[in-house]
Amino acid sequence: MMGILSDAQRAEFEENGYVVAKGVATAAQLQAMSVQLDTWIEESRAHQANYGHETVDGKARFDLEDGHTAAAPRLRRVGNPVDVSETFREVLFDSAVPDVVAELIGPDVKFHHCKLNIKLPGMATRVEYHQDHAYDPHTNDDMVTALLLLDNMNEANGCLRVVPGSHRTYYSHYQGGRFTGQIDPVLFDEFQIRSVPIEGKAGDLCVMSTWSAHGGGPNLSDRPRRLLICDYNAAHAFPLTTPKMPSPYHGRVVRGKDTRVARFRGGTVEMPQAYEDDSFFGLQGQKAAGEPARGA
Repeated sequence: MMGILSDAQRAEFEENGYVVAKGVATAAQLQAMSVQLDTWIEESRAHQANYGHETVDGKARFDLEDGHTAAAPRLRRVGNPVDVSETFREVLFDSAVPDVVAELIGPDVKFHHCKLNIKLPGMATRVEYHQDHAYDPHTNDDMVTALLLLDNMNEANGCLRVVPGSHRTYYSHYQGGRFTGQIDPVLFDEFQIRSVPIEGKAGDLCVMSTWSAHGGGPNLSDRPRRLLICDYNAAHAFPLTTPKMPSPYHGRVVRGKDTRVARFRGGTVEMPQAYEDDSFFGLQGQKAAGEPARGA
């Protein structure tokens, strides 16, 4: 059976730490996800602070940006939408998305966790440069983050930026002895220069190494920027810590078969600290709705 990715695309992933596949999600899948997400945005109008604590770890599933109101909702994240939506389970478990992932780290692939990052027009939410493996270290590096564009994206509406080749360097996510969930900010200007914007159409899929440094700015346009993000790992890559965003579906085999044999890579890896914030936006210093100023 012919794969979705070409040999050149697979080589691009190895060289740069990421690759983009066009038109992976169907129009019907995009429509169904948009309808579900619009429903959650409407529901968020009735809340003044993060909500939906019926999660595995008791943290809020629905994370609201500071300034959220009923008139101008600012839902910025939905944690593990697969836990509460068949629509998102279909896309992340049974569509072409895990097929692409299996071509890069397969044949045996497990679901780790997922989230929706949402930047509605004018939202100030940003993502500081970081590497995903720093949050959820595993016994080896066969782990990727799949990012499915639910809207057309470019720099104006705050698209993702990835630093090519950064997957070969492991950066600390500690400052002053505290896990901050981001790389030292002194490197941000350099990363901004080196980084590449992931611009594309709704339905395109960017798959990047768990070690690729990436970030993204606010949405300064009049268009939404909604991104479905899912971490997958090879079956032989076993977690070294409890997942930072636990799901009842964590460890579900989505392609191939399970294994009881772990593969280890050589070297060392920095272990993250637990944090109380509902999402990594708080960890990176960005307030949520209804939350007092940091340090107050």
